[in-house]
Amino acid sequence: MFCIQCEQTIQTPTTKGCSFAQGMCGKTAEVSDLQDILVYTLQGVSFWAEQGRKVNVVIDEIDHWAPKAFFATLTNVNFDPERVIEFALQAHAYKKQLEEQVRAAALLSNTELSELSPAALFDLPTNVEELIALAPQAAVNRGHDSEHEDVIGLRLLCLYGLKGAAAYMEHARVLGQTDDAVFAEYHQIMAWLGTDPTELNALLECSMQIGLMNYRIMEMLDLGETDTFGHPEPSQVNVKTIEGKCILVSGHDLHDLEKILQQTEGKGINVYTNGEMLPAHSYPELKKHPHLVGNYGSAWQNQQKEFANFPGAIVMTSNCLLNPNVGLYADRLFTRSIVGWPGVAHLEGDDFTAVVDCALAQEGFKHNEIEQMITVGFGRNALMAAAPAVIEQVKEGNISHFFLVGGCDGDKAERSYFTDFTAQVPEDSVILTLACGKYRFNKNQFGDINGIPRLLDVGQCNDAYSAIQLALALAKEFDCGINELPLTLVLSWFEQKAIVILLTLFALGVKGIYTGPTAPAFLTDNLLAIMQEKFDMRSISNVEDDLKTILAA
Repeated sequence: MFCIQCEQTIQTPTTKGCSFAQGMCGKTAEVSDLQDILVYTLQGVSFWAEQGRKVNVVIDEIDHWAPKAFFATLTNVNFDPERVIEFALQAHAYKKQLEEQVRAAALLSNTELSELSPAALFDLPTNVEELIALAPQAAVNRGHDSEHEDVIGLRLLCLYGLKGAAAYMEHARVLGQTDDAVFAEYHQIMAWLGTDPTELNALLECSMQIGLMNYRIMEMLDLGETDTFGHPEPSQVNVKTIEGKCILVSGHDLHDLEKILQQTEGKGINVYTNGEMLPAHSYPELKKHPHLVGNYGSAWQNQQKEFANFPGAIVMTSNCLLNPNVGLYADRLFTRSIVGWPGVAHLEGDDFTAVVDCALAQEGFKHNEIEQMITVGFGRNALMAAAPAVIEQVKEGNISHFFLVGGCDGDKAERSYFTDFTAQVPEDSVILTLACGKYRFNKNQFGDINGIPRLLDVGQCNDAYSAIQLALALAKEFDCGINELPLTLVLSWFEQKAIVILLTLFALGVKGIYTGPTAPAFLTDNLLAIMQEKFDMRSISNVEDDLKTILAA
């Protein structure tokens, strides 16, 4: 296997990437190789989907399915080889279906098709052993023996950025938001990556194209969430447990949470959110359910201990899954959609009866803990509604700086930087936060500035869209560019959603972003230098020096 897509990646002076029998995330070499085969086959699907648009052959079913299958290869999503094989064989079948229809339409219309890409020529046998034997042809770093490491690194930056965008496309699709222009652009980029491009400038331009496309996708997802569940509003959430039977919902999928809430109505079961589901408590259509009682636990890397101690059923709706056998809760865990672990119950459709039955069979929490409330829900509408008051406080000199501190969390000790950073920012500063990185400090007390909370929880990782809208509003009000604002972004990096959000910010012209604690392993020193030159991207050092630099600017 060779996998280098997340911060768990093994990095030594001689090794960059997980290349042993098992990755640091727990993914086996077999699953890793199968995921590479799936991705390469999907690049072939996109080749024919792009060609199809030349001859008016567009199959919605395939457009909707392809990003979802790509999402299944994200970090900590699907560890089940049988499910990955199913995805790969389905991708192969869709590729053949498209090819047949596109060739027929091209013949009828006398349209010349493009030369077949290597990915389009990649064929799958149905025999599993023969299929896995093809893994070297599909490896994400294919050509590394002949191509410069900068070329491979930029290919991976684009591939992983597009993978993050595909995840957001699937989240938006579940909520009824699709766009043919976005599907067309997705297929164009995916197909091009299947040609194994080698030109550095073209790859850099592609990364910016992915970033801008993802901005549109985040807008779609924001629309899907707010149309379905209402606009988030500042809300108090209990982060302690209460007596009773219980279900824990983790991941990102608000649709699944709503179905669980509906199907547990009146059954005496309390529902808790976990991880990136915390912002659910701010949506009117979700928080109206009284048995959505609070948020349990913290960021994904702590789940093996926290899930083991949760005395109920657990549903993982999207990415961030860890090996459930470590904490001995696999028999109480249910996976959804693209998520999978061998031997764990997987649910298709919207029937959560098995989860309800499991919750009723568990002991539940025996007593109430002392309540502790935190505030969430500073989404786009709430931020824009507060903007006039914020602007007034800036003009009066009461707010001197804004910090957006968030991103993906992880288990490295260096990540204490983000806790220390928020503790040391000046008291006349406002901290915005999003994604699971907020668990480093979101239970701490920051007070307010004349009624404006100093800590504003913007939401999930995709809710970077809300923070961007606030920044654009402030720039317009002060008649300046976004980089002239007293605003600094300090982002923790982990996986592919974080990568595509970073590309989105770069594509929108945001500069001076601090990232850490370590750089992605696929970015070479040369590529990091390019990103620093083009985007003024900075690596975190220590809190005192970084704050001194930021505040002196």
